[in-house]
Amino acid sequence: MEKNARKTDMFSAFRVMLAPMAGFSDSSFRAVCMSLGADACVSEMISAKALRLGDKKSPLLMKFTEAERPFGIQLFGADPDDIAFGARFAEENYVPDFIDINMGCPAPKITGSGAGSKLMTDPVLSGEIVAAAVSAVSLPVSCKIRAGYHETNADTFSEVLERNGASCIFLHGRTRDRMYSPPVDLDIIRRVKEAVSIPVLGNGDISSAEDAVRMMEETSCDGVMVGRGCLGDPFLFGRIKAAINGLPVPGDPSLEEKMDILVHQAKAAIEDKGETLAMREMRKQAVYYFKGVNGAASLRADCVKLETLDDLVSLVGRALSAGRSES
Repeated sequence: MEKNARKTDMFSAFRVMLAPMAGFSDSSFRAVCMSLGADACVSEMISAKALRLGDKKSPLLMKFTEAERPFGIQLFGADPDDIAFGARFAEENYVPDFIDINMGCPAPKITGSGAGSKLMTDPVLSGEIVAAAVSAVSLPVSCKIRAGYHETNADTFSEVLERNGASCIFLHGRTRDRMYSPPVDLDIIRRVKEAVSIPVLGNGDISSAEDAVRMMEETSCDGVMVGRGCLGDPFLFGRIKAAINGLPVPGDPSLEEKMDILVHQAKAAIEDKGETLAMREMRKQAVYYFKGVNGAASLRADCVKLETLDDLVSLVGRALSAGRSES
């Protein structure tokens, strides 16, 4: 197969994916989600410009384990040469399964540089960026986009990406202006699916198996990408997988199961980053895991004080003693 040939077969098998989330979807959380039913995952977004300038911290975000495959490395930037360099660097040094280009981030610090969702205002440049990445690597290239920037244009925009070699579209069904305000626009996901022949995965407001089934039924998208809805509940992937395959949907996990996964994730993070950094980053993760537990307010307040694994184990003990809230 030619180096720049479009490769869609792998993406066609992705029915439910973990979305890249800065500050949350690190290696430990990705591995947990994959073990509980996610079909694929993506790194936190990485600056292609920083890589090209020799930044030492950015490559650390590319690290992953075999348990996370199929795995994509997500790059952001507004310069085709930067993206090409970043894609080539990722393939040569880390060998992911695909390269993903972020064209959907709404954060001002990203859009202010012309990257992220700002690229949706310039389809020509965006096409050049995709073409540069496709030419630089042998891996398939996907694009994470939004419904649009100010106006909805994801359908025509996706056609440009496909023409330039993109193998898959991950679509958050909101414009940048709407940020995360509900509801997600299912109609634009449907229109993008009709506009392109490559796989399209819908994203936005997936917090239950029913949400995933509804999105797929109403848009005919090939699968879904789950973001905030799985925080504190990575078991959601198993429920979604069962629902979209027409199988009995498992019940909610027990409190013991949730706490076991939380501690497991923390241990994996410590092994990866060391206890000091890992536990500081686990604070915001733990907050989600304690949702719905008796005494949740106190437990979540104490999450900001976590310094060691023993601190977390102590909080988990309190949660198990209190039991799940009935509210």
